[in-house]
Amino acid sequence: MISRRIIRTKVLQIIYAHVSSSEKTITQSETELHFSIKKTYDLYHLLFAILVEFSDFANERIEARKLKNLPTADDLNPNLKFVNNRLIAKLKENKGLNDYLKSNKLNWAMYPDLIRSLFISLEESEIYTEYINSPTDNFQTDRQFCEDIFSIILVNSESMLAELEEQSIYWNDDLDFTISMVIKTIKKFKSEDDNNEYLMSLYKDEEDQEFTATLFRKAVLNNIENRKIIETYTKNWDVDRVAIMDILIMQLALTELTEFPSIPIKVTLNEYIELAKYYSTTKSSTFINGVLDRITKDFKEAGEIIKTGRGLLES
Repeated sequence: MISRRIIRTKVLQIIYAHVSSSEKTITQSETELHFSIKKTYDLYHLLFAILVEFSDFANERIEARKLKNLPTADDLNPNLKFVNNRLIAKLKENKGLNDYLKSNKLNWAMYPDLIRSLFISLEESEIYTEYINSPTDNFQTDRQFCEDIFSIILVNSESMLAELEEQSIYWNDDLDFTISMVIKTIKKFKSEDDNNEYLMSLYKDEEDQEFTATLFRKAVLNNIENRKIIETYTKNWDVDRVAIMDILIMQLALTELTEFPSIPIKVTLNEYIELAKYYSTTKSSTFINGVLDRITKDFKEAGEIIKTGRGLLES
């Protein structure tokens, strides 16, 4: 489920931490990189679990209202459409999800106030009202409503984001991406399937796993050499005054350009320019684009960048 963009982001974050600390070894930083990526995978499972928490919370409130001294007709005959949501019922029985949550000790048990506030926000929303009152009652509408919970309610929840940032520094920039992966998974659920629908694996394939390790190691090991190359192409700049994040982004891009023949040049340049827009200064993307453009042109002519297979596309 981890995309190449997220891999590049995580590598950049860990390399920044690595060069900022003289005490960390390459092995220690690489271990932290893999831990950071796994934390994103933890969040993927936790987000599925929050649907179950919402369902359980809603059911508890329904039962409590029945026990009131003077229950209303609505209390005694509640709308059970949400608590009977078919997709959530599948998640409650999903062996892969439950095994992962249990083995990694992941749950929302310590955050009842968050679950309560999020569910109340959901219950007061237009999408909830439309869903509960819709005459259409089938697996497709249940599935779509679960997608809407993520794409409309949770992705825009400041309290959710604040809580995740409090729980783990590795989740600061993960929510939007992980929600998109959850929605992508939900779309594949079918009513006729059993309760062990496929959840995404950590890496798409072994190639992505190798990409992660190689990009990090090569960038760290070639740090001095790549910095000298960048200094050569920034002669009119005092390289010590260039933002450290800009230097690291260019070093990573240079590493990817020279070490991965199957990745098209245009893909690499676009990815690191996008990273610059998010993680560096407002003018960084233009500066980085100009420097990398000159490096790429000269390296191609000198045979320092060689592309094969898929890497030849748009190069």
